[in-house]
Amino acid sequence: EQIAVAVGNMLIEQVNEKPDSVLGFATGASPVPTYNYLVKCFNEGKVSFKNITTFNLDEYCDLPVEDKNSYYTFMHEQLFNSLDIKEENVHFLDGNAEDTEKECARYDAEINNAGGIDVQLLGIGNNAHIGFNEPAESFTVGSFKVKLTDSTIEANKIYFDEGAMPHYALTMGIEQIMRAKKIVLIATGPKKAEAIKNM
Repeated sequence: EQIAVAVGNMLIEQVNEKPDSVLGFATGASPVPTYNYLVKCFNEGKVSFKNITTFNLDEYCDLPVEDKNSYYTFMHEQLFNSLDIKEENVHFLDGNAEDTEKECARYDAEINNAGGIDVQLLGIGNNAHIGFNEPAESFTVGSFKVKLTDSTIEANKIYFDEGAMPHYALTMGIEQIMRAKKIVLIATGPKKAEAIKNM
């Protein structure tokens, strides 16, 4: 709860100072308390998100955008549906694009055309993956299609109780993430301790 308040206030301060801020959002359990806090503050009239632009870190491939497990659905249910954000300012990678290389290039260009990301919110996986970037010797560059590892599939398949979990995703690359002007990484709970220790 303390982390949610601290990160939430940081984002609110950013948006109040620069109403047309570009924010990068992440999915997963870690940022949910922060999203709940943002909704609470919005409802109390402490902030408006109507002029912000958002970019999400990643999206599953071969999953309908309206599926309950798509990150599009997750972000709308957890945050966007409860704010005054304009739908046309919300951006996701299209995991169903026929040409994924072209889609990833389009997404990176949109981020650059928006002036880059002001604040990028991140979580971290149990094995220290960021977005769907697995730990590696070198930085991935722009957005790209990735085959999910067995450990990532194992950790996420609990949500896919009605069908098979996708084995591929589109994700921002680490270099693209590192271009953000400010980065906030949220990690809570014992399962993340080793990843943080080794970071």
